[in-house]
Amino acid sequence: MPTAPKKLGKRDFRGRRWLSIGLRCVHLVGVVMLGAALLTSGEQKVACGLVLATGLAMYGLDVWCNPKHLGELAGVFILVKLLLVGALLALPGAAIALFWGLILGSSVVSHAPAHFRHIRVFD
Repeated sequence: MPTAPKKLGKRDFRGRRWLSIGLRCVHLVGVVMLGAALLTSGEQKVACGLVLATGLAMYGLDVWCNPKHLGELAGVFILVKLLLVGALLALPGAAIALFWGLILGSSVVSHAPAHFRHIRVFD
């Protein structure tokens, strides 16, 4: 079976896609747990830890595969999101607003056209 040619500047390894899918699944579990904890005044630390750990892992994988991701709007936005997830624990009074802002911002950036997501913020 023929494979598509690799794009220059990108790295890959066997199983990367499935690793990415697995991380995303666990990340979404953490997001749901975090939302449930916020809505029920439950424990947020484990959910925040899960969201941060999987978010960092996905970001690291993306940057390793495509270092240009660091300077693009989508890549910079991920760093901002990770900082805001940390702020959820540091600012419990603002946690619900931060959570919904993260959900909305993530939806907009991840579903925006490619020409928007790949705007170069830093060279």
